This record gives sequence, structure tokens and C-alpha cells, in this order.
Amino acid sequence: MKITFLGTGTSQGIPVIACSCPVCCSVDPRDNRLRSSLLVTADSVQFCIDSGPDFRQQMLRSRVTHLDALLFTHAHKDHTAGLDDVRAFNYFSGQPMPVYATAAVQEAIRREFSYAFDPGNTYPGLPRIHFHLIENEPFFIGKEKIIPIKVYHAGMPVLGFRMGDVTYITDANYIPTAEMRKIQGSRIFIVNALRHHPHVSHFSLNEALEIARAVQAEQTFLTHISHQMGLHAEVEASLPTGIRLAYDMLTLELH
Repeated sequence: MKITFLGTGTSQGIPVIACSCPVCCSVDPRDNRLRSSLLVTADSVQFCIDSGPDFRQQMLRSRVTHLDALLFTHAHKDHTAGLDDVRAFNYFSGQPMPVYATAAVQEAIRREFSYAFDPGNTYPGLPRIHFHLIENEPFFIGKEKIIPIKVYHAGMPVLGFRMGDVTYITDANYIPTAEMRKIQGSRIFIVNALRHHPHVSHFSLNEALEIARAVQAEQTFLTHISHQMGLHAEVEASLPTGIRLAYDMLTLELH
């Protein structure tokens, strides 16, 4: 399995519009962060987790020519706003894009992209989407088993996903004990860490490190990072062994 961090930034990305802080002005490419998304390439399938506002740019930058599915963690716009761009995949595959999402996320997508679901709209360039309902139970994309991890984002349910030895959790500030058990044994653990000081809906750096210590994965990567975290090189140098900041286009291969 290969995973690629398509984006590792928070909802505003880095640099932030109109910001002149050291991080937003950094020349280190690791400090440039598109909105958070993950590409998973397994033996039989390739899929993407979330399609935020930077989805088109991420697909082009990573030279993605096909996707077997899109998975959604939740309905916030920094994770769904790029869904219209599946039109290109529709055109070349001749098929609707399989989209895996909870009932609540499906409802939000139908509302936000209502033109794509209007039976009276016969425009040929509409995005074509085929929904697959997911709940907090394992499911398969091709031969790849996906285990949802139900976490909370200031009280809002969000799904993380475990794929083999990799667990990916974004937009969370609480993981119930029963869901933590699903993560145990992961070799790679990816978790959001917004900034140093506490936030109402995201793990802070210290909170993410505490979760990482509980999981005890071989490697932990922090994502969904804001410019308030600080410069990549300085923060990374301060982290414990086995824990790193993710950055855009970082690719990991598991054998």
C-alpha cells in the first residue's frame, strides 16, 4: 500500500490569504499546505479521502489519472468543496464516481451540489456520483477493507478510516475508548494537530502527542496543520522519536 498526503493544511491552507507571518512567508516548501486530503493506492484500488477546495490542483500535482472511489470524513467545505471536479474522471472513465459517505454527509452533498442531482437538469457536463452508504461498520472498496473510526469534532461526528496498518484521523478533538481500540496495532497513525494552544474542535499538538503515545504506532504523522503551529523545520525538530509533521506530497509505502 502507498499513501500520499495530497494536502496537510487546515481550512485556510498555508499561506493564509493576506497573512505575512513567518510561516506564510516561508520558502520551505513543507510550509506550503493545501487543504487536507489523502490518496491511498492499494493492490486493487486507488481512492482519495476527501475532496476539498484544492482537489483539482492536488489531482494534477500528483498526476492522478484514475480514482476508484472517494471517501468522505465529514461535510465541512474544506473537505467537500472540490467534488465538482470528479467530472473529469467521469468523462474519461465513462462511469459515475463511487462516493462513500454517511447519510448526513450525503444529504449535505446533495444540498451543496443540488444541480448534480436535479433530474430536470440534462446538461451533459454535470458531475456524476454514485453514493454508497457507510456507517460505523467495516466495508470494502474492491478487495480493500476499510474500518471506520467514529471520532468527534466539537460534538460533530466525523469518520476516520483504518486501511490495513494505516489509520487516518482528521478534524477531531475526541476519540471514544471503543474507537481507540480499532486503532491499536496500526503501524502508521495519522492524526490532526492544529496548533500549540487548545482549540474547540481540533487536537492541539500536546493532545495529539498524548493520543499518539496511547496508540504506540511505529510512526505517527501529524496533519491538518495551521500556520499557528510554526515553521515545519522548527516544530519537527522538537517532536519525540517516531512522530513527524506530515507535509504535502509526502509518500509512504508499506510492504
